Amino acid sequence: MSDPREEFLAGERPDDVALYFADSYVSDDRLEQFGDRVDDGVLIVVDGERGRNAFRAATGTGAMEFAKSAMNLEGDVDDDLAGGQCPEASDTEASDDDGHAVQFVFAFAEERNEDVGGIYAEGDVIHAYAQCTCGTAYSDRWNATDETDETDAIDR
Repeated sequence: MSDPREEFLAGERPDDVALYFADSYVSDDRLEQFGDRVDDGVLIVVDGERGRNAFRAATGTGAMEFAKSAMNLEGDVDDDLAGGQCPEASDTEASDDDGHAVQFVFAFAEERNEDVGGIYAEGDVIHAYAQCTCGTAYSDRWNATDETDETDAIDR
């Protein structure tokens, strides 16, 4: 694998973090130098320290402080980290026209830990924290996918 995002989502970059910034949140073309253009934004995979610093610079909030606040509410962050579904949105409110769109995502991978149990015993875990345009912060987590055999990916 040579794609940093694929490696991250496969749990192969536990020392890195992934950051997604929607175009509507950050309008800085320089971000594309550090990441990949995705629909409606930029996704960056970078070493943990640089990523946390970049997150603070872009959002004005510490990454781990944001993650801690977002842990209190579960939602759905897209598997590619470039979007999600706000838990405060009704089923009919699924677009930014209704005030619910992901502004940014902070994510990290945690290596398999059988001692913890649950999904941690089943494989590497991706932790993702998102901020919605409505102001709601929420979290999601799932087992990393193995790019060589995605049929083994564990449903959330």
